Amino acid sequence: MLVEEGRAKVNLTLRVVGRRVDGYHDLESVVAFADCADRLSLLPGDELKLATSGPLANDCGEIADNLVLKAARLLGETIPDLKLGAFTLHKVLPVAAGIGGGSADAAAALRLLAGLNGLSLDDERLRDVALATGADVPVCLLSRAADMTGVGEGLLPLDLPTMPCVLVNPRVHVATRDVFAALGLRSGELLVGITDVIEAVAWPEKGASLEDWIAQLEQTGNDLEAPAMRIQPVIGEVLSALRTASGALLARMSGSGATCFAIFADATAAARAAEKIRQEHPGWWVHAGSLS
Repeated sequence: MLVEEGRAKVNLTLRVVGRRVDGYHDLESVVAFADCADRLSLLPGDELKLATSGPLANDCGEIADNLVLKAARLLGETIPDLKLGAFTLHKVLPVAAGIGGGSADAAAALRLLAGLNGLSLDDERLRDVALATGADVPVCLLSRAADMTGVGEGLLPLDLPTMPCVLVNPRVHVATRDVFAALGLRSGELLVGITDVIEAVAWPEKGASLEDWIAQLEQTGNDLEAPAMRIQPVIGEVLSALRTASGALLARMSGSGATCFAIFADATAAARAAEKIRQEHPGWWVHAGSLS
């Protein structure tokens, strides 16, 4: 039995550069990973299968549509005689939540199959399959902080300090396609000026403090936050709960929502804030931990 974790992906920033003529949106996003994760195991065998377990297994939808199987099938089509097997997904991360749960699971599947078949994570075929599976899968494949650009293919590694955080999801699903539709960009339309497209964002270098990162992150928000709140106004309530929490340094929505996060100066403040939010909103999913 081989085991991998699918860590939650958090978009610390998300800038929509524009909509390409092929309908896809070009993005620029600082991505970090949380210490909460789904767990995916693989039992090598002749038949490709997937079973689900865990507290949120019922939210996974149709097994046949799961990104774990999509990634495995695409890799099998790319690499002849690929060894496969039976996957078991222990699901603890909310789905359709803006933290890349499905993408992280697909990336974990690719890492498991790479290990089983003696493939390097730098194998171009693996990277191509990751991108074909979904825009967030390439960054989840490496599961390390990066500045992600384009439609997910551009990855510049970043050195983040450990960031104490609280993640909150109000247990409502938000479809990514609906949020981008609400953004309302026409084919070929740019959302930022051409100067902004040309100039690279200068993120803090290795060894920079949490305070340095917060100061830089405050300069760029999440362009999908406003359209997502129009679709699910409860996101505004989540952000309010996080922004008013004692010790919160920065709070915003991740991805296309509805999960939001806050970064704190220390783990104690994060834990206290999480407990307060749990008590006031017992129906919400709340995690206190760290980003890196």
